Amino acid sequence: MPDAVASSERGVPKGWSVQPLGEVTSWTSGGTPSKSNSEFWDGDIPWISAKSLKTFYLCDSKDHVSEAAIADGARLVDVSDILLLVRGMTLHNDVPVGIAMRPMTFNQDVKCLRGKEGVNTRYVAYWLVGNKWRLLAAVDQASHGTGRLRTEVLQAMDVLLPPPDEQEAIAAILGALDDKIEQNRRTARALERLARAIFRAWFVDFEPVKAKAAGATAFPSMPQPVFDALPTRFVDSDIGPVPEGWEVKAIGDVVTAKGGGTPSTKNPDYWEGGEYCWATPKDMSRLSHPVLLDTERRITDAGVNSISSGILPVGTVLLSSRAPVGYLAIAGVPTAINQGFIAMLCDGPLTSAYVFNWAYTSMQTIKAHASGTTFAEISKKNFRPLPVIVPPSDMIALYEEVTSPLFELLTACVTENEQLAEMRDYLLPRLLDGRVRVRDAKGLASVTS
Repeated sequence: MPDAVASSERGVPKGWSVQPLGEVTSWTSGGTPSKSNSEFWDGDIPWISAKSLKTFYLCDSKDHVSEAAIADGARLVDVSDILLLVRGMTLHNDVPVGIAMRPMTFNQDVKCLRGKEGVNTRYVAYWLVGNKWRLLAAVDQASHGTGRLRTEVLQAMDVLLPPPDEQEAIAAILGALDDKIEQNRRTARALERLARAIFRAWFVDFEPVKAKAAGATAFPSMPQPVFDALPTRFVDSDIGPVPEGWEVKAIGDVVTAKGGGTPSTKNPDYWEGGEYCWATPKDMSRLSHPVLLDTERRITDAGVNSISSGILPVGTVLLSSRAPVGYLAIAGVPTAINQGFIAMLCDGPLTSAYVFNWAYTSMQTIKAHASGTTFAEISKKNFRPLPVIVPPSDMIALYEEVTSPLFELLTACVTENEQLAEMRDYLLPRLLDGRVRVRDAKGLASVTS
């Protein structure tokens, strides 16, 4: 982080102080309730481990514990406490920091930090985020190469502290940006769930057809002409009963499935000054929502021309085919892909939203057709024959009409979040070292460093 310059190089702003992290925060260690005691698990209390410490705002977790585990000694953190990963392979690439948004507990690879009197805990959280370069530099190795942040090393790090009211104001400004980011995330998740629920109701559970067969004369949110055209009976197919007149086809017959490639990394003509997105499964792993808008690396015209699939258009459905199988997104920008994908160009009767949700609901089948000894991979040869239901064109058009605004709004939320994150990341180091000073909670004034 080029802006994260040690305070000693800039000087300490008037009224600020430099203190060791360990002297301005209290620390708590976590643990793992006995796995052999079923009474401790599957409760309602989030239990944070490395696999759940993925976002700044921590609202839930993969695993949950019960009140019995808390009574047995599991440490419960308060809302706004900091959770910091101090042990795990993740530490070789990142130092996750999170804020508890509800009471929760945590395992032994995580530390809980809380500001002492006169120290704003949220300010400390932003200090940790803004100084990840220092935290990463302090990571050493425990057994088997596991990353480790020693408590004594962390606690010895100097923190640049403004007066309490300015700490609060800085945390409020950065928090307002993160609050909006979180609100957008929740909106996008709700839109994604809604589009998925409609797909399942119409094309997996066949609720409109079943309703008509049971004597209904209409179906909620479905135009009457479309409902009137629905069949009233089911017929057998290779994948079980489907509405009469609806077809079951191979996915490879209704979309164009393509793979990608990696231009030679030894040839700078393929990479230097590249302007085209080039996606890898790693890019997909970072997505919080199924819209790909940017990639870590970009390639040139020469790089694009070296990949048989070239540039894929907006709306292409991207499925990671290995390492691992199952990341799924819709391309929100033209992009090239590496060899770890099956890209589905929706140039037939099915729309991008339909194909995306077909792949989501069919993921178990897709993974079942993967093979490999070192890691699972599904080839285009094994993928193309997988069955997909092709409804009448009016049903496909209606689903597109209903879901298109949902995906447009979802994309707008993701795009705005990228802009908000860029603004936050620009302000963060400048607020932490005093180059930008908060005069009050309502406004900022620049200060020459």
